[in-house]
Amino acid sequence: MGGVSAVPPPRTDRAATAPGSEPEATEGRGAGRRSVAVALLLGTLGATVVLLASGRVWARGTAAFGGGSLPLTADGRSVTGLPAALAIVGLAALVAVFAVRGKGRLLVSALLALSGLGAAAAALVNADGRSALDAAAARTTADTAAHVAGLTHTAWPYVTAGGAALVLLAGLLALRFGRAWPAMGGRYERDGSAKPRKAAVVDPDRPEDLWKALDRGEDPTGTP
Repeated sequence: MGGVSAVPPPRTDRAATAPGSEPEATEGRGAGRRSVAVALLLGTLGATVVLLASGRVWARGTAAFGGGSLPLTADGRSVTGLPAALAIVGLAALVAVFAVRGKGRLLVSALLALSGLGAAAAALVNADGRSALDAAAARTTADTAAHVAGLTHTAWPYVTAGGAALVLLAGLLALRFGRAWPAMGGRYERDGSAKPRKAAVVDPDRPEDLWKALDRGEDPTGTP
């Protein structure tokens, strides 16, 4: 009997690093919070850039009119309204990501990514702006065969595409890490009932505990 000890054996490194341990869970929550912040920043910034840049002048040219030339310009929304429209869809999807869970969140995240991809593709494909300027030349000269000359371009179509790429990255982050993100109204269960809240322990010998219980609308005496 003299060799028996009541002292428990020390924990091994394997037990301390077992899957699902507290450090790993804390690290996972930290990564989830960081990805939420990055996705919100990228999505909001990208959609704002697209909306602003699509309203800038994308192309310039001249049209022959009355023996002279008339300068013409075309902004992004006259060239194509798709990037701005998809930026608004992306903003709505970015908000909706936090309102749904499960497969719904996956679908909304995919919509967010596709909005960025579509806006970037539309900006790059229509960066030339010639068709919009030709249409403006035909309206200005009342000649359906009129064409723009001296066509020049600005960098705004590519700025628009860059903003759309940020929206795409936000969508990819949502697809990758969205399962760990919080949801709106997370304190409620799926059936709409509130999660039960544990009653705080009240020490009758501590006056501050009694006052806190009264503020919460609880009976500190414990009587029905």
